[in-house]
Amino acid sequence: MSAQGFDVEAMLSRYRERAAAVRKRPLPPVAGEERQAFIAQANTDFMDFAIIGDAVGTIEDGFLVLRVDLRPADQRG
Repeated sequence: MSAQGFDVEAMLSRYRERAAAVRKRPLPPVAGEERQAFIAQANTDFMDFAIIGDAVGTIEDGFLVLRVDLRPADQRG
């Protein structure tokens, strides 16, 4: 889907790629609180990228609209 040169699907694909990259990111040689902070940030990054990557995107009246179904899988229709 494209509008004025903006490819929504390409953007969403990049977010899916970023989510996968976060999961593959190696842990740096840190320990203790720094290690926990790195892991917590990686989890947040993954969640953010994955949510946007799972969105259905459209351009409506010049606005980028992302629809994300946050319902549990068993409640989706």
